[in-house]
Amino acid sequence: MLAYFVKGYNDNNMLTPNYILILFIVSVLGLAWALFTLFSYHRSSSNARFVGVIDIGFVGAFIAGVYYLRFVKDFDCVSIAPGSQASVTLGIFGSATLNTLNLNVNKTCGMLKACFAFGIMNCIFFFFTAVMALVHGDKAEKEVKVHRSTSRRSGSHHRRSHSGSHRSRRSSHSHSRTYV
Repeated sequence: MLAYFVKGYNDNNMLTPNYILILFIVSVLGLAWALFTLFSYHRSSSNARFVGVIDIGFVGAFIAGVYYLRFVKDFDCVSIAPGSQASVTLGIFGSATLNTLNLNVNKTCGMLKACFAFGIMNCIFFFFTAVMALVHGDKAEKEVKVHRSTSRRSGSHHRRSHSGSHRSRRSSHSHSRTYV
C-alpha cells in the first residue's frame, strides 16, 4: 500500500512525505529481514541473540514510522449521509418506503489508516519474534553445553576402556555433531 503512495508522488514529480517514506523503507527492510531469517532458520540457534537485537531494532524503527503517521488516527475516512427515499412494492403485502444512505469512502485516507494499523501490528510481531529468538538461542546454547559435557565424559571413558585393546576404525570425532 505504501508503494502506491510513493509511486503517486513520483509520477507527479513530488517528494514523498517523511511519514510515508519512513514506514515504507522500514517495511521493505523488515520484509527482507524476515525472509532472510525464515530461510536461514537452521542456523538461527547460533546467532539468536543477533537476530533478537535486530528484531528489537525493527520494533524501534516501526515505532518511529507509526509516530510520524500518528496524525491519521484522527481522520474520519467514511462519511454517511441520508439519501433519497425509495418506494418498494411488496405485491399483495403492500408497499414500503425506504430511506437510502449515501456512503462516501476516502480511499487515500483509508489506505493511510490501514498502513498505520499495519505498522502497529509489525511492532508487535517483531517484538514477539525478538523474544522468541532470544528464548530459542538460550535453549540452543544450553543444549550445546549439555552435549559438549556429555561427549567429553563419554569420550574420556571410551579412551580409558579401550586403551589396551585394538583401535577402532572410527575417528574420535565421528560421533559428535556440529552446530553452526
